[in-house]
Amino acid sequence: MLAGKQVVLRPFRPDDLPAIYRVASDLDTWAARSRRGPQPLTYEAFRDWYVPATAGIDGAEFVIEAEGAPVGRCGMFGEDTFAHVAEVGIALLPEARGQGYGTDALRVLVGFLFKARNLQRLHLETLASNAAAIASYAKVGFVREGVLRSHAFADGKYVDTVMMGLLRSEWAG
Repeated sequence: MLAGKQVVLRPFRPDDLPAIYRVASDLDTWAARSRRGPQPLTYEAFRDWYVPATAGIDGAEFVIEAEGAPVGRCGMFGEDTFAHVAEVGIALLPEARGQGYGTDALRVLVGFLFKARNLQRLHLETLASNAAAIASYAKVGFVREGVLRSHAFADGKYVDTVMMGLLRSEWAG
């Protein structure tokens, strides 16, 4: 378990599944979280995929807990073990957004990845229109590295995505 100022990052427990399912099946934020097209997602299908996936994950997946309840998930994936780089991602329940939980969770995750996993660079991608996420990532130390023009399809149109990165040497932790 990893503790921040507002959140705790911990492994998945079976009783977290309803909250994590709500995050995963949120069609309003699908384009910001997935590279696959949106689709209806049943609880049973999600359970059958997610529980085994987290057991054998090639990365690091955490449940974000605030005030004793799961409010989202975060983790790293796509690790390059030769270059010591990986991508990070975060997703919160709608009612948990705008309260600082995401920023705190990302700070804790970054510290874990730089100190315990010996990574030297982290990166992420978000929709260019997601100003709140971009501001949150910048608070943690991520810098804008570029824009991928018309790289995602969201709300019926092609939109830009922003690439952000953080080097361990730049990290203030």
